Amino acid sequence: MAMSTVTLSVHVDEIEKLFREHNRALIAFLQCRLSSLSDAQEVAQEAYLRVLTMDNREDIDSLRSYLFKVAGNLAIDRLRKRKVRSDFAAAQASDEPMGEATPVHHAMAVQQVAGIRHALRELPAKTSQAFVMHVIEGRDFGAVAQTMNLSERMVRYHVSNALAHCRARVDEKEMP
Repeated sequence: MAMSTVTLSVHVDEIEKLFREHNRALIAFLQCRLSSLSDAQEVAQEAYLRVLTMDNREDIDSLRSYLFKVAGNLAIDRLRKRKVRSDFAAAQASDEPMGEATPVHHAMAVQQVAGIRHALRELPAKTSQAFVMHVIEGRDFGAVAQTMNLSERMVRYHVSNALAHCRARVDEKEMP
């Protein structure tokens, strides 16, 4: 147990040094991408936390590069969420009438989601997990690979298999 505490202490020291030496540059990098100082600070904090809690530290050649990669991916995720919220707000504010088809569209969407959930349950756990993390949660392949301890190539393989399987199930239901 003492060995893991020493290892954690060394890792914390590395993160502290990384923070002292590169935090200004990281915040500037993120602020350029996000156009918001507060968002940049939040994303930087999350990036440091992810680096601090990561497994397989010894596999990383450059902790600084890894930190910036993680922060860049988190910034992309934040921008995607921002766009989804913006698009939703624009759709809500549009003058176009929703029409009487809204309940029908809602029912069809609920039915499709149920079909996809059923199709995902038919898949191996890793394939389903990779699909959910990439397609539903919007994570990039690198983030999914890191979380699942797989190569990006394997994540792409799992996601493409899941997509093909779900598409086949949806097509089956749409057949007359």
